[in-house]
Parts: sequence; structure tokens; C-alpha cells
Amino acid sequence: MTHQDPNINETFDLVASDMVIGTNVYDAEGNSVGEVEKLALGKRSGKVAYAVLSFGGFLGIGTDYYPVPWETLTYDESVQGFRVNLTKEQIEGAPRYNPNDDYDWYEGGRTVDDYYGTRPYTL
Repeated sequence: MTHQDPNINETFDLVASDMVIGTNVYDAEGNSVGEVEKLALGKRSGKVAYAVLSFGGFLGIGTDYYPVPWETLTYDESVQGFRVNLTKEQIEGAPRYNPNDDYDWYEGGRTVDDYYGTRPYTL
């Protein structure tokens, strides 16, 4: 029996999740506003609902997580990262949570969608 390589090569429309985690996120002016720490997926649909950004802190201490609706990110090959039409200040004022705490995605997701003016994620 032969084993296939489990690695997924990037295509025009597809990218492996491990290639997204750690990817930088930039505002429209090219300033870094964080990096993708996690992805939140719909259990039933399999679609990405939120990218969770992290920034700030030192060596992981004092870092908060900022859920951002996936639809607000656009991949930009010129910077090998994602762009958002938001400023760092807008993200810093957004709903966030401490990575050491439990996060209520049901209520938290609604708060995130209200903040960014996006449609609530549907399962």
C-alpha cells in the first residue's frame, strides 16, 4: 500500500490551514495589525466563520485574541498576507478575549458581527 503525502499544496483557490495560521494581517496602508492565531469553523458547514487575530503583549504574555469575520480579510499576494479595511485602532477597540479564558462564541460572535457590521455567521 502506498501512502500519499498529507501536505496540501496551495492552489489558486485553496490553502491549507497550517499555512494560514501565523500569517500577517495588514491594514489598507500596509501596517501590520496582527497575525492569524486561530480559525473558527462552522461544525456543520465546514466554512471559516472567523479569523482570530493576535497582537500586542510580549512572548505571548498580555496578548489578547480579536475575532474578525473571515469575510473582512482578503489575501494579498504582494505582502504574502491578508488585508483588512480596518485600522489597528478599530481592531484594538473590537471585541476580544484573553486566550486563557473560555470564550462564549454564541454571544461573542453576535457582538463581533455587530461591531464590524457583518451578517451573523450562519451554520
